[in-house]
This record gives sequence, structure tokens and C-alpha cells, in this order.
Amino acid sequence: MASVDECRQALQDLAARLDRHAETQGRIDLDRTLACRVTDLGTAFHGRIEGGRLVGLTEGDDPKAKIALSTSSDDLVALVHGQLDITQAVTSRRVSIKANPLDLLKLRKLL
Repeated sequence: MASVDECRQALQDLAARLDRHAETQGRIDLDRTLACRVTDLGTAFHGRIEGGRLVGLTEGDDPKAKIALSTSSDDLVALVHGQLDITQAVTSRRVSIKANPLDLLKLRKLL
């Protein structure tokens, strides 16, 4: 089981990757709140996706987040580090993503 610190670092790594993507591929028209719930640790993180960038990442849940991802700590770390395919993780129910269908299409461009 990954620790809270490892999950925080994975999300910071994701934010850095999204920054690089926005610089090279252009910004994505997406401005939504995001919550990442780590089920096995009973913790959560939240932030905002603005123009394809993840900003304002902090600990704690945002129950009103427009995009909510729920997964285990190990799966979160594996997803961020490219060891787990997002489509496969969602279809196997290792990851749950609640979002507007149009937002999901835009998110695919980021991942």
C-alpha cells in the first residue's frame, strides 16, 4: 500500500506532466474542480484543472467537485507512473471517475 506522501508526490508528478503537455500541445478548454479520493487510505486531495493544468492541489475532499476520481493508493501511483492503463483500470473498476461525458472526452486528451 502506497503512503499518503507517495500519493501526494504522484499527484504533483501528474501536475508537472500536465504542465509540460500544456506547453507542448497547447491548452485544453477545461476549467473544473477535481477531487481524488484514495479509498484504502481514507484520504483525499482536491484542486482545479485550468487550461489543461492541475493547480491548487491540496489535501482534503471537495464533495462538490465536478470531476471525482476514486481509487486505491497503489492504483493511483501506478496510473500516474504509466504502469496502469486508465481505460483498463476504469473497465475493471479499479478506478472510478465521475464527470460530465464531455469533460471525460477532454480529459482523454490530457492522459
